[in-house]
Amino acid sequence: MKVFIILAAFATLAAAVELTDTQKTELKERAKACAGQEGVTKEQALALRAGNFEDADPKVKCFANCFLEKAGFVVDGQIKPDVVLAKLGPIAGVDKVKAVQAKCDSLNGADKCETSYELYKCYYQNRAEI
Repeated sequence: MKVFIILAAFATLAAAVELTDTQKTELKERAKACAGQEGVTKEQALALRAGNFEDADPKVKCFANCFLEKAGFVVDGQIKPDVVLAKLGPIAGVDKVKAVQAKCDSLNGADKCETSYELYKCYYQNRAEI
């Protein structure tokens, strides 16, 4: 489903960053799998993609966690800064990614789903810097 490029903002961090067709396909597949696993609706997915963080539904937060775990950015509720930098640095620039990491990577939620959601939210809100 095209709708499920929701967390591509974390992976690309800016609209100006171009993804290959292979990367886009991987993102869609990852997001689709997580959407099915967590049971998020199309409306919830579209809202998250648009940067609407008003939906506090635990399913949305666990969707973010699932996606970030499948991407390798998060393991057991802990961000992996080296993985984020290795994957995003070549796309967006190492210094820019490090600047956003300094703002976002220390965030923690009550559980791994909330932590991942807060990380996604922070990266999304700071995507213009990249």
